[in-house]
Amino acid sequence: MIEPIRRHIVVNAPVERAFTVFTAQFGDFKPREHNLLAVPIVETVFEPRVGGHIYDVGEDGSRCRWARVLDFEPPSRVVFSWDIGPTWQVESDASRTSEVEVRFIPETPDRTRVELEHRHLDRHGEGWRSVADGVGGDAGWPLYLRRFGELIDR
Repeated sequence: MIEPIRRHIVVNAPVERAFTVFTAQFGDFKPREHNLLAVPIVETVFEPRVGGHIYDVGEDGSRCRWARVLDFEPPSRVVFSWDIGPTWQVESDASRTSEVEVRFIPETPDRTRVELEHRHLDRHGEGWRSVADGVGGDAGWPLYLRRFGELIDR
């Protein structure tokens, strides 16, 4: 079994706020340059329900759905698929996608530990390591979590 990518951050916010900012403002910390569209991204939408999607909207109105919301349990956890394959294109075969679980754990009434686990990377098939390197490297989840923490602190 392939080890999951695990990252975490502790933020100065109650658990409810941390969860809400992570989901409702996902597009405010997701780097716009992480883009599978042919045009610049104007918005990233995180639909707050099981069966919803995470998608980017381009300046021409085009959309790229790159994740499916699998579990949505405010304010403690959210799980979504990672529907981006080793060639950094959207993967339409759900059996060839990985998943991301984000847990929000209150440390104090005003501090929350956010634990992210990106698992089942081997489902991406040959080339899965490029996905693991991309999401686990400095420009992947560490960048997202750092920017999320900066957004919380604003």
